[in-house]
Amino acid sequence: MNFRLMKAIAAVAALAAVSVPSVVRAQEFERPVRIVVPFAPGGTSDILARLISPKLSEAIGQPVVVENKPGAAGNIGADSVAKAKADGHTLLLMDIGSLAVAPSLFTDLTYDVQKDLAPVGMVMFGPYVLAVNPSVPAKTVPELVAYAKANPGKLAVANSGVGALNHITAVALARDLGIEWKNVPYKGGAAASRAVVSGESNVIINGSTATLPFVNNKQLTGIAVTGEKRMQALPEVETFKEAKLPLNDAGTWQGLLTTGNTPPETVARLNSELNKILAMPEIQEKIAEQGGMVRPGAPDDVKAWLDTNIKNWGGIVTASGIKPN
Repeated sequence: MNFRLMKAIAAVAALAAVSVPSVVRAQEFERPVRIVVPFAPGGTSDILARLISPKLSEAIGQPVVVENKPGAAGNIGADSVAKAKADGHTLLLMDIGSLAVAPSLFTDLTYDVQKDLAPVGMVMFGPYVLAVNPSVPAKTVPELVAYAKANPGKLAVANSGVGALNHITAVALARDLGIEWKNVPYKGGAAASRAVVSGESNVIINGSTATLPFVNNKQLTGIAVTGEKRMQALPEVETFKEAKLPLNDAGTWQGLLTTGNTPPETVARLNSELNKILAMPEIQEKIAEQGGMVRPGAPDDVKAWLDTNIKNWGGIVTASGIKPN
């Protein structure tokens, strides 16, 4: 009798041991997940978050809510994720170029980009579109440069916040071209685009996802795009390289991150689900329509990108003497 009882107990224990991994997996996401977008609604990061969130919700069996936390070139939202509980339930989707310049730009940064945030995966690369309000008498790069040189300080270049990568790009571009224009920060790329459409500012260098619709509607005039080749959606607009402009590799590198010290298995699960989403034809098609290219990969790919660009873009920030407001 005792022997049979011992066997039964052993069988139950063995079954429990086998079941533990599946229970752990099921408990990875036990409440709603937030995707924090550290910019105002309507920009590239926001568009992507709202494209991905329903698919991620289906995959993990929990609601996925997009929350906009704009301000300080993305640092307010990034800081909130850095200080969240390290369980993968709080995510950050943003142009990680802003994270690359933050350490060299902000001396009072309240989080450590490389320690307090855990990369999940790259989402997409979107070329920058250099565009102007139609009232600016320029349709080509030489015409824009000539106008800027003839009218120093007259052109206002909208950006998505002091320290955002499109701001740094505009500063470096002016330096290399020997022109002078004013840099005007807004709360996100969408607000910056609308400011140029309205004529409040004159020029924008911004991600294709947020800028392309205005160019297609003739509300903005496309001058040049970054990237290795011309955009399918703007075949008539030359690349920075063709126009002999520097910084042809600049653009919006959108990445997904979570809180530092999140368990590796949770990060791996998020990465797996993200890559599955990015492999969906309808997702790829929607991103391509906006001029972007999906960039699936591993968390280490984002880490390597950040490590390299913190050095590269940080050097431009230091050399240009850029200071936050």
